[in-house]
Amino acid sequence: MINKFLSTVLFFVFVTNGYSQQKTYCNPINVDYGYTPIPNFYKQGKHRATADPVIVSFKGNYFLFSTNQWGYWWSNDMLQWNFIEKKFLKPENEFPSLKDNGFAPDHKLDEKHKVYDELCAPAVFVMKDEMYVIGSTHGPNFALWKSKNPMANEWEIAVEDFKVGAWDPGFLYDEEKDKLYLYWGSSNEFPLLGTEINTKTLQSEGFVKPMISLHPEDHGWERFGEYNDNTFLQPFMEGAWVTKYKNKYYLQYGAPATEFSGYADGVYVSTNPLQGFSYQKHNPLSYKPGGFARGAGHGATYEDNFGNWWHVSTIILGQKNNFERRIGIWPSGFDKDDVMYCNTAYGDYPTFLPEFAQGKDFTKGLFSGWMLLNYNKPVQVSSTLGGYQPNFAVDEDMKTYWSAKTGDKGEWFQTDLGGIATINAIQINYADQDATFTGKSLGVFHQYKIYGSTDGKKWHVIVDKSNNKTDVPHDYVELVQPTKARYLKLENIKMPTGKFALSGFRVFGKGKGETPKRVENFMVLRADKNKFGERRSSWIRWQQNNEADGYVIYFGKSPEKLYGSIMVYGKNDYFFTGMDRTDTYYFQIEAFNANGISERTEIIKVE
Repeated sequence: MINKFLSTVLFFVFVTNGYSQQKTYCNPINVDYGYTPIPNFYKQGKHRATADPVIVSFKGNYFLFSTNQWGYWWSNDMLQWNFIEKKFLKPENEFPSLKDNGFAPDHKLDEKHKVYDELCAPAVFVMKDEMYVIGSTHGPNFALWKSKNPMANEWEIAVEDFKVGAWDPGFLYDEEKDKLYLYWGSSNEFPLLGTEINTKTLQSEGFVKPMISLHPEDHGWERFGEYNDNTFLQPFMEGAWVTKYKNKYYLQYGAPATEFSGYADGVYVSTNPLQGFSYQKHNPLSYKPGGFARGAGHGATYEDNFGNWWHVSTIILGQKNNFERRIGIWPSGFDKDDVMYCNTAYGDYPTFLPEFAQGKDFTKGLFSGWMLLNYNKPVQVSSTLGGYQPNFAVDEDMKTYWSAKTGDKGEWFQTDLGGIATINAIQINYADQDATFTGKSLGVFHQYKIYGSTDGKKWHVIVDKSNNKTDVPHDYVELVQPTKARYLKLENIKMPTGKFALSGFRVFGKGKGETPKRVENFMVLRADKNKFGERRSSWIRWQQNNEADGYVIYFGKSPEKLYGSIMVYGKNDYFFTGMDRTDTYYFQIEAFNANGISERTEIIKVE
């Protein structure tokens, strides 16, 4: 009787607030990202940051680890992530000030092996009935930890001093062979390396082999720079991760550097875990240079509870520091020809969760079809701090943001959709302005209300989080019942720290107008084939569609495998520098706006 009563109460609370169990999520994922603890990283302002994510499935739950979070998350649905506080350091390796949740003021490693990033670019793997974790290290000073019950935060040291000095490590436990392999490397000079780890001693026997190296002269997307056009520095290869599928080993790696929108993961394939790897024809694997959330490099591929595959990776923000980053999760898998793919098209729009993705074609993505309703639409605000202008919260650029003058209760942001539309979901992306935290801050939270109106005069509450007690820096709310409105107002009640600031107040649903017509005069001009190396680039152009907010360009090396995508807002051309020099390509484009997506153009072949 009591349980039935509580269930009724909880149902009432969720439904009357306009949201309940969600079928979708939206990148960047909404976890309580910690603030960087490294002083020279926050000289331009204290801010949240993490990267190099790993998700593994263990005993029916998903476990997420990433750089410098002083703990990890678990989830049973890939939507609600629960944080568990844990530092994977032996006590003698920890800065004394870190024990007080602080930091050393001068960031000098004045004592051997003492570090801030106790779990930088973590490696996580499951072997038999235990989960293992270790961070990056250049020497045999780090412990390898293990747990049979990570949800209860029960850990013990499996190996006191792991002898392989592995930076950006990644493990593969080959269950069929009962063998364990380690891959690692982060360099713009040296290749990724691999070795077998003895499953009894959990140490390498010392036989180390080079795996793969970058070839930017052939692979345009591996070139250094925001637009793969910078020649002053060699690109970086990092973030090794290996997935076994049908007796093939898929070695994934990140390039060309984490600072850039084109940060991507590529893949090599072999039938042997330590040799014979060949570049997969369809590369890069995960690539998202455009849109609100950009970048999809240094990640990990994992299988969900329903037998489908996903790829988690790093999203670059880079506003206050080059290493200001977030986490994204993308549908992934292996097609009928065993080609490994990752779908990032509309990857920062509402996407179906695993439970609701069954029977869907992952090669075509899991986009819900809810469009962005307020791109560059008129806004009003309660106040504005300096040059952090209101329109920056609706420009689909996560690096720009609006800030109110204070973080006080009552500051507000209002967006005009331009007409009455059906609203299915809302994403609130907070920005860090005058934050005071460093490291992990527990027990902090956001509180707010969202109001809707059809005429700007009469308002009703759409979302009420005035009693929220969780930290939600990228809060995403799917409404249990769609609502109709033209105006939405977000009213601040409480910020964890700093000013009330937004990098993106994003409203998703369907407008009442016309979808764009098919794009006309689409063309792709590839660079001169007689100039060595220049065929890595193409100029893509089309006739501007006055009905469109933006476009998605699809590309690939066969007309049936257009797995690559690029989202472009407000322009009618794109300089694509991510091509492989010797291969034929195929391209297609579609336009989109708040009302839907156009038909795609005919496929163009480019030799």
